[in-house]
Amino acid sequence: MTNMQFASRIQPLKSNVFADMDRAKAIALAAGRDLIDLSLGSSDLPAEAHVLEAIAKSLYDPSTHGYLLFNGTREFRQAAADWYAQKFGVTVDPETEVLPLIGSQEGTAHLPLALLNPGDFALLLDPGYPSHAGGVYLASGQIYPMPLQAENDFLPVFTDIPTSVLAQSRMMVLSYPHNPTAAIAPLSFFKEAVAFCQQHNIALVHDFPYVDLVFAGNGDWEKPSSLVPSILQADLDKSVSIEFFTLSKSYNMGGFRIGYAIGNAQLIQALRQIKAAVDFNQYRGILHGAIAALSGPQTGVQTAVATFRQRRDTFIDALHRIGWYVPTPKATMYIWAKLPPHWHQNSIEFCTQLVKQTGVAASPGAGFGKSGEGYVRFALVHEPSILETAVERIAEFL
Repeated sequence: MTNMQFASRIQPLKSNVFADMDRAKAIALAAGRDLIDLSLGSSDLPAEAHVLEAIAKSLYDPSTHGYLLFNGTREFRQAAADWYAQKFGVTVDPETEVLPLIGSQEGTAHLPLALLNPGDFALLLDPGYPSHAGGVYLASGQIYPMPLQAENDFLPVFTDIPTSVLAQSRMMVLSYPHNPTAAIAPLSFFKEAVAFCQQHNIALVHDFPYVDLVFAGNGDWEKPSSLVPSILQADLDKSVSIEFFTLSKSYNMGGFRIGYAIGNAQLIQALRQIKAAVDFNQYRGILHGAIAALSGPQTGVQTAVATFRQRRDTFIDALHRIGWYVPTPKATMYIWAKLPPHWHQNSIEFCTQLVKQTGVAASPGAGFGKSGEGYVRFALVHEPSILETAVERIAEFL
């Protein structure tokens, strides 16, 4: 067979901690282990009935079966703009400031192609969501990791970024509520980020999938924008900012692959040019379902928040009972736990041995970046009784 030559930009994509974890899960299953998978942040809750009905109705309409160009997405873009206006009080032009996406990951992967020349820097959170780095590598850019430390509430310190890096930086990616640490960021932090990016002529990208999975202090669901602001609330002129939203978490539509970009019109136009070279839009029927989700009853969102709050409390209480003390997160579907002392700097080995010996799968902190080492992430994607069982097995393992 011919020895194929490949582009150097795919070299950083070859090592993947999560692929290694998949192999460890396969070994556990082959050994007869009963797998409790807490490693993937894929909601186990169903999409709402009115969403499914809108999609089902579309299937029998032949006009939905062809290619969908930008102009045909107008109704969805309007629903997204209305959703933002209602939730955050931000006025958005659906014609120039909204772009449908096949999940927000498409946006974070493709935007670097529009912003970075080879060698340009992207400022990324460390730890952070792996696809943010993947898009930069595909654009032949460089990554400057912004370390997130518990003592700084897992917020980056902008003044620590070297001036030589800033001179070559073209984009900064934030994401709060944060995966994997579950940290939230106040509006004051976002205002600081906007001012910093304006000063240094950097595009500010905010990945925003967990906007609704926020837990109020009194146990009731409350309007999340009071705890979790949009980046556009800190950049009302949309001078440097673009935000990515997906319906995967709020509306349990991960498999439908539907989201959108919203914000600065120039960034939206540039991303639209990249998208036009890569794919068409989503199937129109899925857009109909997304419109139903955004504009219809929000009781399903409230149910999801209550469900994940209960799971969070169950899991945290169980961990505390076995002597593993972790802070209670205010948002997301994750627990970010500092490893027990014996495993302090070996999260991959911890997770590999845990799944092999107990069938409980978790995500090693090192998979999210250098600063994630020493931690493990648990995704709360099972019923409370199963989460209790998982912690019992973890106790035996420890």
